[in-house]
Amino acid sequence: MLDELIIVRYGEIGIKSPKVRGKFERKLIENIKTVIDGDVKLKQGRIFIYPQDLGEAVEYLQRIPGIVSYSPASVTKTDHDSIKELIELYINELVDKGVFSSEDSFAIRCRRVGEHDFTSQEMAAYCGSVVYGITESKVDLSNPDFELFVEVRGDKTYIFNQKIQGLGGLPLGTQGKVISLISSGIDSPVATFLMMKRGCSVTLLNFNTYPYSSGSNDKILKIYQKLKEYSAGAKLTLYQVDYGDYLHKCIDEAPDRMTCVLCKSGMYQIAERLAKDENALAIVDGSSLGQVASQTLPNILATRYSTLMPVLSPLIGLDKVEIENIAKKIGTYDISILPDSGCSAVPRHPETHAELSQVLEALDNIGVEDEYDNAISTLKLIK
Repeated sequence: MLDELIIVRYGEIGIKSPKVRGKFERKLIENIKTVIDGDVKLKQGRIFIYPQDLGEAVEYLQRIPGIVSYSPASVTKTDHDSIKELIELYINELVDKGVFSSEDSFAIRCRRVGEHDFTSQEMAAYCGSVVYGITESKVDLSNPDFELFVEVRGDKTYIFNQKIQGLGGLPLGTQGKVISLISSGIDSPVATFLMMKRGCSVTLLNFNTYPYSSGSNDKILKIYQKLKEYSAGAKLTLYQVDYGDYLHKCIDEAPDRMTCVLCKSGMYQIAERLAKDENALAIVDGSSLGQVASQTLPNILATRYSTLMPVLSPLIGLDKVEIENIAKKIGTYDISILPDSGCSAVPRHPETHAELSQVLEALDNIGVEDEYDNAISTLKLIK
């Protein structure tokens, strides 16, 4: 195998101020090192990884926020003879694997960093002549079947033939901690992932609504394990509170139609209590405007009115198909659609246009502060 290293590229990190950029670069490298064994070096706006296991590293890098793209590459000295020798070995190996053949058109994409006695165009032409000498393939700069990338960086030259797309975003752990309301449904795992992609460390909070649901943790644990694949460099913790008693109080002592509104309001209040203990700066949920009863604008106002901490809803402008597509991409969709008992506390005709004054009155009648305290007292770490 000629692949000796991986070149990693990042995006918006590069436009930060020098101080912030350095901080984010160090955090991204730290996150990479938590899951990949090998040397990791930063040079000239690129991260160079020399992994012990190349295949394993290529797989892990697809799940690390902050990486825009990366390329398994081979490296040699920056002189014409060395570059020619490497390209001959590299192309012959690709031909043997069936990746490239004489029937494929090709293009050389060359870029340089540093001072050299040749231009990028001259080096591209030289490398093209080497490839043509092996395969006699047709050159097509506009729409080639195969691209060979040549990056000349000072006294070293890197050769690769693919740019693998990463997650993008910001390095996990650079944007503070949030409490994410997580369920076994489709939306909240996607919302959690998007906040991780934006650099937030996440503490997950699940509400066990037994006896109004089965009380099983099978699905939520599977979702937790899937999200954990994207958490390199930051601890992902899953907490759970028993929420059945609070729901029972809402059903017994408040108008039936308000159950969902009161349920969601309580979740924010309990999450805010946990956030103070966890030094978190915001609450995250999977709300998508108008998707269900608790997510109409009047109900969003009513459910969040008493919450002092910011509530972030990264899915707020997405429709169900867009959310499902992200869930499929990150691997949570197939878990979320597994059969479960659902929630039997949902009323037949839930409130969709809650009056704030009526909601506050209902909460006061229930004595929610004591109920919140009772719920938070059941908080437990799920392993």
